[in-house]
Amino acid sequence: MKELYQLAKRVLKQVSAWLPPVPSETDWNVLAYKWRKQGSQGYLQSIKNISEIDLNDLHHIERQKTIIDNNTKQFIEGKPANNVLMTGARGTGKSSLVRSMLGKYSDNGLRLIEIDKSDLSDLPIIVDIVSGRSEKYILFCDDLSFENGEVSYKALKSVLDGSISAKSDNILIYATSNRRHLIPEYFYENLQSSKDHDGEIHPGETIEEKTSLSERFGLWVSFHPFNQDFYLDIVKHWINEIQGDSVKNIDFMDFRNEAIQWAIERGSRSGRIAQQFARYWVSKNFTS
Repeated sequence: MKELYQLAKRVLKQVSAWLPPVPSETDWNVLAYKWRKQGSQGYLQSIKNISEIDLNDLHHIERQKTIIDNNTKQFIEGKPANNVLMTGARGTGKSSLVRSMLGKYSDNGLRLIEIDKSDLSDLPIIVDIVSGRSEKYILFCDDLSFENGEVSYKALKSVLDGSISAKSDNILIYATSNRRHLIPEYFYENLQSSKDHDGEIHPGETIEEKTSLSERFGLWVSFHPFNQDFYLDIVKHWINEIQGDSVKNIDFMDFRNEAIQWAIERGSRSGRIAQQFARYWVSKNFTS
């Protein structure tokens, strides 16, 4: 009997080594979370070190800032608010704007949950976890898009539509994407036919279901590439932010041409590129 007990103990030890660790209990005292998966089980992982963004650091997107700020404020105050889809050029401040809302309204109960596109099928689970809490949660999906054949968008549609199983007054979805239509459309899909190559009799209905996902978001906010003057102004802002008082007397021409060349080499005049150049330029000119 003792030998059987020892054998069972060794077997259980070996099995436990292959099993994923049990997720820790959710820490409801933090401001932001990341939805993680261990095997088939998901959990809210606390984000201890948040990359804070000040709303005042986001330049030349004043209209977009006003729209998102007003919508978030209404949400915090318990007034009607919309799910938001932010689309447009990369590096223009879409995800930074979402994070800035957390910095501005966290003292009023706002919390942020990041979720990867691959985990969107878990949205109803996340909704169930937080629906009974007093805080307000933004479910944030960055760089959202779907390839042909993916079906996880159906869970997103369910939450956006406010189905019986997914509706919650303390949750909004904010998503960013580089394209307005989240699911790709193909030329052959627009052909008027009564039967597609897979044998579906009414393929147009499936196409309509796919392309209507964007319409589920109450607010569409577009972001556009910066012109050269805006880009250089953002460069100047970040140089001042990074280096402080020691750069106040710098001549604009000291970095203008180099900043332009930096953007040309990277093929973009975005806020992200401007900040990267500012770090490089300050490091080169003001550190030993």
